[in-house]
Amino acid sequence: MLVLLVWLLPVLEAVKVSPLIEQVSDHKDFKKLLRTRTNVLVLYTKTAASGDSHLKLLSDVAQTVKVMGRFKKKKKHITGLPDGTFHTEYNRPATFKSMVAFLKDPSGPPLWEENPEAKDVVHIETEKDFRKLLKKEERPILMMFYAPCESFHYPSVLAGMNVHPAEFDGLKQEYNVKGYPTFCYFEKGKFLHHYENYGATAKDIADWMRNPQPPQPKTPEVPWSESDSPVFHLTDESFDSFLEEHPAALIMFYAPWCGHCKKMKPEYDEAAEILNKGADSPGVLAAVDSTVHKSVGDRFKISGFPTLKYFEKGEDKFTLPQLRSKEKIIEFMHNPQAPPPPEQSWEDKPSSVSHLGSEDFREALKKKKHALVMFYAPWCPHCKSSVPHFTTAAELFKEDRKIVYAAVDCTKGQNHDLCKQEGVEGYPTFNYYNYGKFVEKYSGDRGVSATSRYTQKLPVYCLRLCR
Repeated sequence: MLVLLVWLLPVLEAVKVSPLIEQVSDHKDFKKLLRTRTNVLVLYTKTAASGDSHLKLLSDVAQTVKVMGRFKKKKKHITGLPDGTFHTEYNRPATFKSMVAFLKDPSGPPLWEENPEAKDVVHIETEKDFRKLLKKEERPILMMFYAPCESFHYPSVLAGMNVHPAEFDGLKQEYNVKGYPTFCYFEKGKFLHHYENYGATAKDIADWMRNPQPPQPKTPEVPWSESDSPVFHLTDESFDSFLEEHPAALIMFYAPWCGHCKKMKPEYDEAAEILNKGADSPGVLAAVDSTVHKSVGDRFKISGFPTLKYFEKGEDKFTLPQLRSKEKIIEFMHNPQAPPPPEQSWEDKPSSVSHLGSEDFREALKKKKHALVMFYAPWCPHCKSSVPHFTTAAELFKEDRKIVYAAVDCTKGQNHDLCKQEGVEGYPTFNYYNYGKFVEKYSGDRGVSATSRYTQKLPVYCLRLCR
């Protein structure tokens, strides 16, 4: 539970305090409060005048987020105290908007408009303001539609608007916003085209604004099979004859769009440079583009990428998820051994988590008032550390038919496209939905320890949202 707290010094006793803000003047009462409340925001101040203005601000904030605050004696500081222990100091502007954003996600990035470098940017909050800008502004407008993102450094543009909340779905559809950031160019209130593939630096954008042009076509990526690769690239037609000619072969089933496949290709190429050209090689390396040559993939039930299989005299001997580096691949080929038995998948383990896919995701979420969805990849270490906490949280709410904790394996089948549509750019990603409509995303650090700390608070997080 989020609580708003005022530590009242004697000089403030005459100041009117909102009933939404809990008043504490005794140290023991304060300690007791910290033990019994999950998240407390505390504010201290020294003078009655400054206290009065800050109490007014906290009262307005409390109306929105129902939290408590605390004042420090010498400076106007606000400090968050999750679970009774000091966590972080509020060091952002003492404004309503900044404080509400902080309380929603204390570890998240500050508001873009707080950045001094963005002082010349027109920051738009509502669709009404956006329409008004288009109508009154005669100068050309480069509009950036974005979602809050800790790692993205926003360039200097004329206007920017956070359209990630579900209330802007219509606007996103109107201007074909499918990812972030999306830049739209307007002249005299009319949308002309997107800014695409011209670079992302301030200089790139400034140069483009002097002579706006339609999106520049992307340079097509050379298919791996057409590159100067030492790997043998197989097709549906050549697959069986290749295995007849090579008694020992390691074959990588991949998809061109797969990021993990792209990361692995250089390692696989380097290993093939040694194994495929050596006179006394213990075996060869080959690859199959499963998005083109689908019958082979179907035959061997390939459901995720990359999948490595070892064939001996034409027989499918082993599936090897642990091979990812050049050294491991060469080591295995010189001494082929069965991999350790695979762990039981999360989906196969009994739990109160609903495992969804592209075929039932939308329909399942429409029926639930509150849905917290974890998008994950089975190999991801951060995901593995989150699974126990997510499962425990799901167990706590299993009797409530309005609430569902769901999970989507983004490496499985058509789930890749679903995850992309839901804005998943890393694992794990947690999205909260209300009757199937996206509401908010956790945007904190995805490190193992940070993710573990976050997922331990999932029951509290759900209690706050699921009201």
